[in-house]
Amino acid sequence: MKRIIDIIAKYVFTVSGFTTSVVILLIIGFLFTEAVGLFKNNIVEEGYVLALNKENPVERLSAQQIKQLFDEEITNWEEINGKNLPVKTFRLEDLTKYYSEEELGAEYELAGDKIADIIHRTPGIVAFVPTMLIEGQSDIYLIPDHTIPVKDVLGGTEWFPTATPSPIFGILPLVSGTLWVSFFAILIALPFGLAVSIYMSEIAHPKVHKILKPMIELLNGIPSVVYGFFGLAVIVPLLQQTFNLPVGESGLAGSIVLAIMALPTIIAVAEDAMRSCPQNMREASLALGASQWQTIYKVVVPFSISGITSGVVLGIGRAIGETMAVLMVTGNAAVIPSSILEPLRTIPATIAAELGEAPVGGSHYQALFLLGVILFFITLFINMCVEVVSARNKFRK
Repeated sequence: MKRIIDIIAKYVFTVSGFTTSVVILLIIGFLFTEAVGLFKNNIVEEGYVLALNKENPVERLSAQQIKQLFDEEITNWEEINGKNLPVKTFRLEDLTKYYSEEELGAEYELAGDKIADIIHRTPGIVAFVPTMLIEGQSDIYLIPDHTIPVKDVLGGTEWFPTATPSPIFGILPLVSGTLWVSFFAILIALPFGLAVSIYMSEIAHPKVHKILKPMIELLNGIPSVVYGFFGLAVIVPLLQQTFNLPVGESGLAGSIVLAIMALPTIIAVAEDAMRSCPQNMREASLALGASQWQTIYKVVVPFSISGITSGVVLGIGRAIGETMAVLMVTGNAAVIPSSILEPLRTIPATIAAELGEAPVGGSHYQALFLLGVILFFITLFINMCVEVVSARNKFRK
């Protein structure tokens, strides 16, 4: 009977492990499939085209150039290797400025001919119009559309997914914001976390330890939105007054909030690692004449470095993947920051804020999945670095 139970348990654990592995692989596969789909979409919004006068046959426009044209930042076609013609933008809603409703027809059946006439009469025009309205028109030139380039996404410095006629998906502002906030959060949390864990493991009286331990563990259970409210009510105004900032929402505010959130994890894991150091090693160090502090940083910390590193990684993981608290205190500005005191936006905050509004299957939706893939690779890289460090420490032992 006991053998049968052991066999059943073995198969249950095997099936559970296999099922979990398959589900994880399917999730990763779905994530990558949706992300890669972004690069199969055209630059111009689906169902629309950019039409020019035949005298101005520009061969190619990037999403950034299209945005600059319609924002009137580019005013002459010479600036983008075209002819010396002033730029004139046209959208479908501008049609009523040229013709009355009677001239366009009761059901706008003459709209296509009228648009073609406007384009024919205006050499420097660029018209963003539905494809169906100008099909078969021979007096206009349609800019050849092409798919979204990988370099424009991975190396782009502007994130504007709702721009028309061409959305912009430059991820550098979001990646840099994530790395800045996470780096400074760990820079703040690591010394404090290590100091508290050393105190609780090596110095604190047992009665003090019994009080502090539950309190620190309780901090792990506080919802992130509560930390966000605390940051918004306390940290943001404090930073605004201290540094005389126009707004207190900044990368530093996000870093401080994330550091507070990462502290319980770092402290708990690092303290457990230090407590696993054998007592006879401490006694041997003290017997050789070392002080308590020398014993801590010469014996206890080196012995526990793998556990301390694991605690730091778990803290970094929470910092990188945090959404609501960061969204509330960082200013949510999708720009590349030049200072930690400036507003910025992180990858998780962007996904949380925009995924609910992105049309399923659209380019914006797929771009958010691509951000998830980038976040996956950042986390994977950090974990690999920690594995290398842990392996070296084990080899030295």
